Amino acid sequence: MRNLAIIVTVLLLAACGGDEHQDLKEELKNITKDLSGRIPPLPVVKPYEPVPYQAFELPDPFGAAKIELATGGPAKNKGGANAPNTNRPKEPLEAYPLESLRMVGTISQSGVNYALVRADNSVYRVKVGNYLGQNFGIITGITDNLVNLKELVQDASGDWTERKIALQMAEAEVAKGR
Repeated sequence: MRNLAIIVTVLLLAACGGDEHQDLKEELKNITKDLSGRIPPLPVVKPYEPVPYQAFELPDPFGAAKIELATGGPAKNKGGANAPNTNRPKEPLEAYPLESLRMVGTISQSGVNYALVRADNSVYRVKVGNYLGQNFGIITGITDNLVNLKELVQDASGDWTERKIALQMAEAEVAKGR
């Protein structure tokens, strides 16, 4: 029985080796006889030639000297009507960026509204006129859910401009109060 299986396998393999696909082979040969196997050569690459930098005497377009040329004076020493008072003592919450401060509540004491602001693990009581954040932000108003601020920021020309911004109560604190 084993010999019979081997003989059948050999006969089947012998049958597969015939000229069954000879017509396809001839057609492929006719189609590809006009094709050439030449690939055009690659273009010649020019060698890199470094160009020396010779603009050392020109002002840096991104440096403070460029701002001084545009404004007619040094940018950092420029004052103006909106310049902040840098001689006053700093308040504790001016050490934190405004993004890291969270309003967690309000209280009223003797007719004065206070906001409770969290910085790190401490809670501070602030009122209108106190300073918050690192951009000379002064509190201009306090509501149940907002602390309104007026910040002083310096633009590219060195002038101080006012920017109004609000610190909202954290959503988790609003949910607790309801």
